[in-house]
Parts: sequence; C-alpha cells; structure tokens
Amino acid sequence: MSEKFNFNQGLIDLEKIVKAMESGDLSLEDSLNHFSKGVELTKQCQSALNKAEQKISMLTEQDNYTNEKPLKRL
Repeated sequence: MSEKFNFNQGLIDLEKIVKAMESGDLSLEDSLNHFSKGVELTKQCQSALNKAEQKISMLTEQDNYTNEKPLKRL
C-alpha cells in the first residue's frame, strides 16, 4: 500500500530537483534520473490539484444547492 502523497513536500522536492539540474553539476545519468523523478512528482502534484479542484467544485455546488431560496408565490 502506498503512502498518501504530500503536495507541499512534492513541491519542495521539485524545487530541489530544479536547483540541482540548473546547477550544471550533475552527470548525464544523474540529470536523467532527476528529470524522471521531476516528471513523476509533477504528475502527482497535478493529480492532487485536480482532486482539490473537483472537491471545491463539489462543495460549491452543494453549498449553492442548500442556499437556494424557494420562489415566493404570487
């Protein structure tokens, strides 16, 4: 069973990868490994953002539904 993805830690890890790759001190093999890990972290972060957006949409729709006021009869 995999651990739950931590979005904030994912961003921190991505920043570290970017800094390491921008330094120019990595070998080609290390650069490829960092790039691969960065792609995976990016996918996980994007997935977490999509899930959060869906939850916000769902909660907003529920809130709009429960806050609707009935029409007054004439």
